[in-house]
Amino acid sequence: MSKYYDLLLSANTKEKSEKVIIWISILSFLIHLLIIGIINAGIIKPSFESELLTNPISAIYTPFTFILLFEVYLLVYHIPFSTSDYIAKQYEIITLILIRRIFKDLANLDLTINWFEDRYDLQFTYDIVSTLFLFFLIYYFHKLNGKGVSIKPIDTLPLRVQVFIKRKKIMASLLVPVIIIMAIYSFVDWAGSLLYGYQATEGTTFVDLNNIFFDEFFTLLILTDVLLLLFSFFHTSKFHVVIRNSGFIISTILIRISFSIDGFLNNILIIVAVLFGVLILLTNQQYGKLKDR
Repeated sequence: MSKYYDLLLSANTKEKSEKVIIWISILSFLIHLLIIGIINAGIIKPSFESELLTNPISAIYTPFTFILLFEVYLLVYHIPFSTSDYIAKQYEIITLILIRRIFKDLANLDLTINWFEDRYDLQFTYDIVSTLFLFFLIYYFHKLNGKGVSIKPIDTLPLRVQVFIKRKKIMASLLVPVIIIMAIYSFVDWAGSLLYGYQATEGTTFVDLNNIFFDEFFTLLILTDVLLLLFSFFHTSKFHVVIRNSGFIISTILIRISFSIDGFLNNILIIVAVLFGVLILLTNQQYGKLKDR
């Protein structure tokens, strides 16, 4: 299992994967722009209509998708080292999903005096304000998470901590193939719905597209969070740590629920989820200081 973990999630693999993703993102962006240019020139006519194939701004969507997938990989990479870093990656991913949605909003903006009456203009306003809030909350989460943290070699840690890290490495290793299968299935299912018209192609909106893979992914993260909580009992049973990990599960659940609703409530639920996680971490640290007195 150790060799399998090193193959998938070592620092060297992470560095190589990052370079590959950068090149894939650049090439996918250029290819997407080329396809849009060919369609707009009337050289080919697709059998279905999609904003992805008509507006050049929408081409940004494609490289952002690959960047998001790499963030998913980084999330799994952080599981063995720090639960808080792993949760922070969840927050970064949902924020990047919002940013990706902003590019869709930009493609649909209607710059008129009736700004607050247009659905796309309103969604753009919600997304842009939400992104600012989330960016600050993630900054504060990282600031809290970095307080008093000292990195020690794994072999110098207590034995039960080493065992806990090994269990998390096994979990992370198993997650990688599961996530790859989920991503491939989600893409094939979406592409099939467009090409062959099953599952009501007309209902495939850009909002739905924004949720592809990630709604199932956050469901998987809820299960992962629960396992981390259970495994943590082998390491510690301190009340504030249990509450912290339980709070992170609630935060992940709130993010997952946000995929099932649209509009203003979607943005509010995401902000509440991240804010809840920040407050849980803050209270956990204050409680820990109180117990150490």
